[in-house]
Amino acid sequence: MIERKKICIMAKTYPTLSEKYDELVCTAGLLEDGSWIRIYPLPFRKLEYDQRYKKYQWIEADVERNTADVRVESYKIFNIETLKKLGTIGTEHAWSKRNALVFKLQKVYTNLEELISISRATNISLAIFKPTRVLDFVWEDVEREWPKEKLEAIKAKASQSSLFQSPEEIARELQFVRKLPYRFSYVFEDDSGKRSTLMAEDWEVGMLYWTCLEAAHGDETQALKKVRQKCFDHFIRDTDLHFFMGTTKAYHGWSSNPFIIVGLYYPPRKTQLEFVFDRGIAYAP
Repeated sequence: MIERKKICIMAKTYPTLSEKYDELVCTAGLLEDGSWIRIYPLPFRKLEYDQRYKKYQWIEADVERNTADVRVESYKIFNIETLKKLGTIGTEHAWSKRNALVFKLQKVYTNLEELISISRATNISLAIFKPTRVLDFVWEDVEREWPKEKLEAIKAKASQSSLFQSPEEIARELQFVRKLPYRFSYVFEDDSGKRSTLMAEDWEVGMLYWTCLEAAHGDETQALKKVRQKCFDHFIRDTDLHFFMGTTKAYHGWSSNPFIIVGLYYPPRKTQLEFVFDRGIAYAP
């Protein structure tokens, strides 16, 4: 059944290559009632410029359940032409409007085993998680280039379509996002003291690396240091860091831990006075 839905974008993963869809981005968002929705697959780069959305932006689109995906939040856009960008939710008043939507309906999980167990029982695949302690932000080397066989398959598909495309359209299809040379992860403990290391595939983290690399004039060591300063030092010291967690389709339902971090949520840390105000206790200004 096709439905018109209004979605506030909460997370976009860094693009991956798919022979079928070219570049894919997994997009997670919240509906007006605070419930999760995933839009997948979505070839984000193929959207016209005026259709491309950013984090905390409302969009509207005609969507339908993705019946090839057992994860209950998974939908796909019925017709990309129906996608319409709306307004964004800003950071005014210490992210109060964002907080009102994010925490409107969703439980904030603090125990990873509980989340995994509920996911297996109900097929939920998106959640908000609050780590008890964030211990580290780490990275490891990965392949620096996209797999050659995938690139060749995508190029072959583009050449087969060339009779129906302009040279500009073909050139755009063959311009791929740069592959990240590192895999970034958070090391944390949950409320049981269990220690975990989970990949952070947030678009923001990937783009932050490229921004820092440019500022460091190509010095990867300095760029990585700057990424860690933002994602660990700053977020732990100055914000109330939460993880937007999502399962991957390939590991959902059977892996010992199918979750990765698909997005970061980092409202400013509240002061003691703000905590008092939230509890309705009067205090002198």
